[in-house]
Amino acid sequence: MSQWTDLRRPPLRRAALAEALTRGPDPLWRAVEVVPQTGSTNADLAARARAGEPGGLVLAADHQTGGRGRLGRSWTAPPRSSLAVSMLLRPSADPDRWSWLPLLVGVAIVDALVRTCGVPAGLKWPNDVLVPEPDPGAPPQDGERRKVCGILAEAVPGTAGAPDAAVLGFGLNVDQERVELPVPDATSLRLAGAATLDRDTILRACLRAVDVRYRRWADAGGEPRGSGIGAAYREACLTLGLDVEVRLPGRDPVRGRAEDVDDAGRLVVVDASGARLALAAGDVVHVRPAA
Repeated sequence: MSQWTDLRRPPLRRAALAEALTRGPDPLWRAVEVVPQTGSTNADLAARARAGEPGGLVLAADHQTGGRGRLGRSWTAPPRSSLAVSMLLRPSADPDRWSWLPLLVGVAIVDALVRTCGVPAGLKWPNDVLVPEPDPGAPPQDGERRKVCGILAEAVPGTAGAPDAAVLGFGLNVDQERVELPVPDATSLRLAGAATLDRDTILRACLRAVDVRYRRWADAGGEPRGSGIGAAYREACLTLGLDVEVRLPGRDPVRGRAEDVDDAGRLVVVDASGARLALAAGDVVHVRPAA
């Protein structure tokens, strides 16, 4: 048995998580594994997917030393202070629809944080989960919104070269103090005043919410309208209606009003000339609320 000494930050309980998430008539999650430490849960599951691992596997690490975010950024946290989790799925939907998977996970995590932690979570396009840090004497939703969770999706090609599996990972800051956060614009559920900081409870809520959203998406063949994920995403997306600057690799930033998220999951920005630009990737900066 592994040893741990931080009584405030106990390890995840694998047996209890597996009992809660893999039982029932038709569970999405086939197995839940927890390791004390690894470099990257996404890299581990991608390797297992290439080796033929079936879908429905969840891998969580109490400490992740080589976690990655979007655009290759690193993601670190003290041991057992956060959730570092990856999920292996083998969707039957057309791979052209898989762009919705990281957005779907973002909506599911917002669902879980609102219902289980009581925090007014929302999404910055495409899939950064933001929560406000309360200001003394002000309503919780009026606090400055900071990033509490990032999501990374990777398509794993099969023997024929086409995508054969999807690895969906998320890093969720749970119990960090301010000095333990890697960047100034990050936050944690502790700093956001969450109703619970129990990582087992939060992880169960997140995985159950992913189960619900994923099944609807899969049953609709990955179609965002038929599954309802398109509407749910737009409702949760804090970027819509704001003036934004979208920083794109290898080209000048795009500035304008974020008007919509289209059926491919792209952010539609209307620039100063009135042109509508559909962006599939980029770093978004919220400039100011629309008048």
